[in-house]
Amino acid sequence: MPFVPHTEEEIRDMLSIIGVDKIDNLFDEIPAHLKIDGLANIPEGMTEMEITRLMSSRAAADGHPLCFMGAGAYDHHIPAAVWQITTRGEFYTSYTPYQAEASQGTLQLIYEYQSMMTALTAMDVSNASLYDGASGLAEAVLMAVRANRKSKSRRILMPRSVNPVYQKTCNAIVCHQDIELVTVDIDTSTGLTTLDALQPWQDDDIAALVISQPNFFGNLEDVDALTNWAHEKGALVIALVNPLSLALLKPPGEWGEQGADIACGDGQPLGAPMSSGGPYYGFMCCQKQHVRQMPGRIVGCTLDQDDREGFVLTLQAREQHIRRSKATSNICTNQGLVVTASTIHMALLGPQGLARVAASCHQNTVSLVEKLAAINGVEVIFDGARFHEAVLKFNKPAAEVLAALADKNILGGYDLSSEFPELDNCILVCATEMRSDDEINTYAQALEAILC
Repeated sequence: MPFVPHTEEEIRDMLSIIGVDKIDNLFDEIPAHLKIDGLANIPEGMTEMEITRLMSSRAAADGHPLCFMGAGAYDHHIPAAVWQITTRGEFYTSYTPYQAEASQGTLQLIYEYQSMMTALTAMDVSNASLYDGASGLAEAVLMAVRANRKSKSRRILMPRSVNPVYQKTCNAIVCHQDIELVTVDIDTSTGLTTLDALQPWQDDDIAALVISQPNFFGNLEDVDALTNWAHEKGALVIALVNPLSLALLKPPGEWGEQGADIACGDGQPLGAPMSSGGPYYGFMCCQKQHVRQMPGRIVGCTLDQDDREGFVLTLQAREQHIRRSKATSNICTNQGLVVTASTIHMALLGPQGLARVAASCHQNTVSLVEKLAAINGVEVIFDGARFHEAVLKFNKPAAEVLAALADKNILGGYDLSSEFPELDNCILVCATEMRSDDEINTYAQALEAILC
């Protein structure tokens, strides 16, 4: 819908009716010493043409490098129809669906999104989304502490194979809420979280175990064994998953004998462009017995008094968001626009399409690793099954190699040394369905020229 601002005449008429001379008088209760004359470091407003020129130049500065970078944000193909539909006015301008009678379209879309996510994760319930995958993990930790009434420890086992950014975000959110994130080391030969690594906590009271599948290194964890270990101890299981991988891999609801209790992650692989860092959204699903501890919105389907199908917010009142510390969560909105894109994306591709994309990602990664590992000075660090990322070690400093690749307009991967000192000169590489054989060969040739 168009935005039509008030005219000067309309403003004068409104002020006249309420008996005020100017708009500033509406704020005369603010003490003078708290007011400022202006914002010295804020430039003057630009015209539309100037803004377009500025933003175009900044977008061009990002360039269009050949991308083999992953580590939480992935370069996937998005059908043109996805954002063509998403940016229609009906979706683009809609906001909170509290008035169900006026928001049936938005509510139906969220309901369909939730249905798709529960099907993808094999869980009972999905919320309407969270802010992003990292804060979604933090919300899952808070939810697990609330839901596991048998545990009094407020301790969460957090493997080092979880995305380091997610770990930092999670810690920033929960560290002042008397929750302890206990680090679990990884097996240096496989990059996995093993049962042996969990033995120090075998007899301890633990609220939950986080299992990342695939983990940050792209490796596939033994989710059944880890899930059963946690449940035998009375701990809940938080599954941190790549939603696209679930088109091929066992969903969290089927892990072990009972399934994971909570599943979360970032929805970026489902129709959200990389966009220089966002916006993305977090998803969360859970088993039915934990639903009342789930943060965010849930949309339900019902029948009205005339037996017509309708959609409403359920299990949560708006007032929840003003209950402060007593609220289940203080998430007051969801990432509706990106969720809309994901819903359309999943509907267009369908189960078979998503599975083909995931399989293509895996095949391209196999091809990439084979070609790069054949280069003198490149070593594959972790063996075993992986999805679309792998860890490689160079015979030269990783930062220098990545800089040299960047000079050739190639994003060669993520330098692991800053977060994992034991992986010095190692990088994390990624290949999605977007990478062609020619592009993989281009990377391999450029890397060989730099190392040899």
